[in-house]
Amino acid sequence: MILISKYIVPRGFVGVALYPFIFLKRSELKQDVFLINHEQIHLKQQKELLFFFFFLFYGLEWLIKVVKYQNTALAYKNLSFEREAYLNEGNINYLNNRKFWAFINYI
Repeated sequence: MILISKYIVPRGFVGVALYPFIFLKRSELKQDVFLINHEQIHLKQQKELLFFFFFLFYGLEWLIKVVKYQNTALAYKNLSFEREAYLNEGNINYLNNRKFWAFINYI
């Protein structure tokens, strides 16, 4: 389910996935099929990792990458979850063929 909330979506982002919802900053973003696909990939990741473990691993990996790159934006772009989502957001059929725990391939 897609909801609109400029307060839930962090500054600098246009969408965020919090299973089972996708929150977008503006209603016209519902038309962006690549953004929606990107967030749906995150929903699948969250479901696979039972939500809690997704955010635990996401946070730990982000901390490690911040130390490694000394840059929060670069750390974010290099998270395995984000790499999978960004590299496959243009493939609308990706979720139909995605293997279980596919984000492991992007570490």
